[in-house]
Amino acid sequence: MAKKTHEPKMYSKTELVDLVTEKLSLHKTEATKNVNAIFDSLKEILEAGDGLRLVGFGTFAVKERAAREGRNPSTGEALKIPAKKIVTFRPSKALIVK
Repeated sequence: MAKKTHEPKMYSKTELVDLVTEKLSLHKTEATKNVNAIFDSLKEILEAGDGLRLVGFGTFAVKERAAREGRNPSTGEALKIPAKKIVTFRPSKALIVK
């Protein structure tokens, strides 16, 4: 018989703020400002085309995807998919989920 695994919970930003509020004993308003400051800073770094390495957590980077040709799955018609930049995340070896 296969071992059942539970469905992992997806946390929202509000729930993350609640965790920060509890861990740091902050008022929810202050925790929200801190979480927003981190996300805003990460966005600014990535928009500039730079990366961010957080030792013990992982690395955020911006990569360029080349333009390519694809197909419309319903009609089979050829489509041009334009080049774009994407954000990647590579977890650190120290970030092991047990």
